Amino acid sequence: MIQCSGITKSFTDKKVLSGISFDIPDGQIFGLLGPSGAGKTTLIKILTGQLAFDEGSAMILQKNVKHLTGEDKKKIGIMMDQFGVYERLSCYDNLKVFADIYGTPKEKIMETLKLVGLEDSAKKPASSLSKGMRVRLQLARVFMVSPEIIFLDEPTTGLDPMTMKQIHRIILDKKKHGCTIFLTTHNMEEAAKLCDTVALLNEGVIVDTGAPEEICRRFNHQKKIVLHLKTGEDKELAHSKESAAEISKLLEEEKVETIHSSEPTLETVFLELTGRKLEEE
Repeated sequence: MIQCSGITKSFTDKKVLSGISFDIPDGQIFGLLGPSGAGKTTLIKILTGQLAFDEGSAMILQKNVKHLTGEDKKKIGIMMDQFGVYERLSCYDNLKVFADIYGTPKEKIMETLKLVGLEDSAKKPASSLSKGMRVRLQLARVFMVSPEIIFLDEPTTGLDPMTMKQIHRIILDKKKHGCTIFLTTHNMEEAAKLCDTVALLNEGVIVDTGAPEEICRRFNHQKKIVLHLKTGEDKELAHSKESAAEISKLLEEEKVETIHSSEPTLETVFLELTGRKLEEE
């Protein structure tokens, strides 16, 4: 559904993206992880035809992004922070504006508000919404066009854990119904929970890509097993056949409460590769 090959972009004398390449299959959630300023938003603008690039090629819906038609764009939903809402208008009227622009039947407005849990707030002005409700209204606007591809630029930044879970459920439901989703985030837990594939972006370069668990396993240098015993003690053993007898003995004696392997998180992998944290501001 989305293909990038050697995408390069510079602003004046600063190179923002350098040789970006990846393929996103139909129906998957692809996560682009990186700290603020890594080039995530710039790449979304390129893939959605908002911004020209210097070198390479980009395809979406099997078309060159430079040649997307109005009908093509109706199949693409975009949620970006700078795409605000009309503060004085109600939730319903915010969506009515977009229904008029895209020729969407008015009946879909309440259907979409219900989808994101805002049906009881249809008459509320956008200015009175909490941050979480505002995010849901922005998502509702994306869903008004029944997109095949959805771009979400850090959709849960600054949200409380409960609201974040609600947004995650909505995203996973869209995947279940066949949408391909391009998600940018600097939240490694979010990426691990939602994404089929992630790419780690640092200073305009993809430093690694793969399934989240695959990347973490690949960088599991320590290969340790940690046993939390019922005494409260943590016992660390090598992940090897030599430890099997000791682990078996402790299990037989019913001394083990939990067992954990020592795979690193995406955060620690990113730190190892770049010397930077994902959540740097």
